[in-house]
Amino acid sequence: MEFKHRSVLLDETIESLNIKPNGCYVDGTLGGAGHAYEVCKHLNNEGRFIGIDQDGEAIEAAKKRLEPFQDKVTIVRSNYVDMMTVLDDLGIEKVDGIVLDLGVSSYQLDNAMRGFTYREDVPLDMRMDQRKEKTAKNIVNEYSEQELYRIIRDYGEDKFAKNIAKHIVRGRQEKPIETTGELIELIKAAIPMKVRAVGGHPAKKTFQAIRIELNGELDVLTRSIDAMIERLNPGGRLSIITFHSLEDRIVKNKFKENENPCICPPEFPVCVCKRKPKGKVVYRKPILPSDEEIKENKRSKSAKLRVFERIGE
Repeated sequence: MEFKHRSVLLDETIESLNIKPNGCYVDGTLGGAGHAYEVCKHLNNEGRFIGIDQDGEAIEAAKKRLEPFQDKVTIVRSNYVDMMTVLDDLGIEKVDGIVLDLGVSSYQLDNAMRGFTYREDVPLDMRMDQRKEKTAKNIVNEYSEQELYRIIRDYGEDKFAKNIAKHIVRGRQEKPIETTGELIELIKAAIPMKVRAVGGHPAKKTFQAIRIELNGELDVLTRSIDAMIERLNPGGRLSIITFHSLEDRIVKNKFKENENPCICPPEFPVCVCKRKPKGKVVYRKPILPSDEEIKENKRSKSAKLRVFERIGE
């Protein structure tokens, strides 16, 4: 299956990076290189681009897509949480822009054997990095009922989390849950029929929760933002596209903390904590896809772009 993915908020993201032709830019979620290709088009012979992705199939697709710019491109298979190590290994001290697109790629969703889909009956997988041994099957069959309830409640924001966890545990007592189809049937049984009739796919929230837990998505994001901001040159920008409220909340709060890091009580007349702002939030409200983009690509509907600009010390 060919690696295909339509980049969301493409023009808006490129504009937000405020690209300098001789600058150095990083894409921490390279995917099929949609954003990367457009960044590289703006760079001259002195410019440099580093693409990072943990998905081996994405890496191979990106290498082909970026062949016209191979003299200025370096591609590394890694998780963006290790971006600082990647840059250190390449001898790069500072960069002029970083972009993250936190969505699951169309290829990962549409390639049923990757196990992200709830529309076909395939083995439970959901690994972003297929080098890792742990899969969604391990979570579904090995987590306690309380742990399953926690992740479905917190990461899936499903009000039926407790009942879904109960049905999963009850189901696996009869036999291990091996496939997406088997899991979906248990989820359906845990949700009232009248709710299933009017909502979206009943398994969507639980699948999201398991995927986030398996790949450590929120932890990785929380741990990475401060370090990425530190790595920017003055005027450099960090542009992050999120696809659900959990991610967006982390980005929003982290940007706010870096814009105003003071922890002094509000009654203090002057700041004594000595924490200095790292930069500024470029747009007070997130950038959303246009109606036209949503019409052409329904998966863009929940996307939000937030941008942070570094200031000098």
